[in-house]
Amino acid sequence: MDKNQSTELLFELSHPGRRTHHLPECDVPIDNPLPTSALADTPPPLPEVGEIDLVRHFVNLSTRNMSIDTNFYPLGSCTMKYNPKRHERLAAHPGLADLHPLQSEDSCQGMLAILWEMQNILAEIAGLDAVSLQPAAGAQGELTALLIAAAYFRDKGENRSRVLIPDSAHGTNPASAALAGFDAVSVKSNSRGLVDLDDLRTKLDERAAVFMITNPNTLGLFDDQIAIITELLHQKGALVYLDGANMNAILGITRPGDFGADMMHYNIHKTFTGPHGAGGPGAGPIAVRKQLVPFLPTPLVARSGERFFLDYDRPKSIGRVRSFFGNVGILLRGWLYIRTLGPQGLRQVSENAVLNANYLLSRLKGTYDVPHGERCMHEFVASARALKRERKISAMDIGKRLLDFGFHAPTVYFPLVVPEALMIEPTETESKETLDAFADALLRICKEDADFLHEAPHELALSRPDEVKAAKEPVLRWQADSEL
Repeated sequence: MDKNQSTELLFELSHPGRRTHHLPECDVPIDNPLPTSALADTPPPLPEVGEIDLVRHFVNLSTRNMSIDTNFYPLGSCTMKYNPKRHERLAAHPGLADLHPLQSEDSCQGMLAILWEMQNILAEIAGLDAVSLQPAAGAQGELTALLIAAAYFRDKGENRSRVLIPDSAHGTNPASAALAGFDAVSVKSNSRGLVDLDDLRTKLDERAAVFMITNPNTLGLFDDQIAIITELLHQKGALVYLDGANMNAILGITRPGDFGADMMHYNIHKTFTGPHGAGGPGAGPIAVRKQLVPFLPTPLVARSGERFFLDYDRPKSIGRVRSFFGNVGILLRGWLYIRTLGPQGLRQVSENAVLNANYLLSRLKGTYDVPHGERCMHEFVASARALKRERKISAMDIGKRLLDFGFHAPTVYFPLVVPEALMIEPTETESKETLDAFADALLRICKEDADFLHEAPHELALSRPDEVKAAKEPVLRWQADSEL
């Protein structure tokens, strides 16, 4: 679609009597179960369009979107990577996709077997003892784990009120702590971008319930102090929670349980290629150490002989956190990915993700500031602060200009500990050619005229709308001469 062409709404394309299908008159009597008072006098004013007009409308709109199937998404900490179509085809198999959550357990033994195996696989990868597949997203996984921690300390008769969180953490960490009834306490980073142990010690007392740590952290660095950190927490009787958003870097290489974590969540879309975006669906399974197992949400999938069943008989459970069993379709895709790759394949995922990130880092670090580390894990944080200081070019300018080259912007302005941050994660699924094209674009952009960059993107239908106003007052129709 030409970028200067306006897009009509379906209501504007509507003509009375147009249909996408024609059904014959019903040839059997119908008793309407609804009372007359519940029926409208006239049909709702919905658009009436032909099938080809409907298809073209939505296909043309779709060409204005970026997607993982059409563009490179180097979103640091968000892990937007290719979703294997093989897994989509398998997940759509009628024997899996057409199951209903209210079916009897005996009629869905195959799916229960898959979910039981997924629980055990994720526990093994984590190095922990049990898994709940129920949480619907990583953030809900965090919240669920903290609710478990709260129940655990209540059961022990301990009144612990604080959750300690590094200042480089994902924003969901303090939000989850607050929702679970804890006070969130920030712990500083040191000059290496890792946890400041001195600051941690000053804030670690008998009030501490949980320390939430992302490792590798949001700067793309593995905190080599992790054994000391977990020992400090355990000496005080507190728990260690691992934000599993960055598991993409350590699959098959190290396990959170082995370096002292007591709880963690997975993001199925980040680590195991479940589709991501549009607000869901998501899946955020949690893994816990044995002393926390009694408090996991119900139900868990259990096995008795050759039969699988949903276990609700868990008197200390925090209860259900998601309707039915959770987003089973996304869990299924994660299981397919794991079974496709196997243990060695999962390790190669991480090795390739780390290799790709370090390749990009090596190409960019001479031009962009990379404040922490000569090497990184699966992602790294560059900074446009020198460009902002010297030429008034911001991280936002760079991200917007990348759209003209067909690349989605990296995560900008996060983590907050790096000014003008550009958080870049190539993932393991991108080729060297794609990485080179992306690096070439970034190297070109930093040499372009500042005023030109302030107006980027130049090749898209829209350039820079007022983003706050757009969120509060969405405009559903766009014209070429609009002031957007």
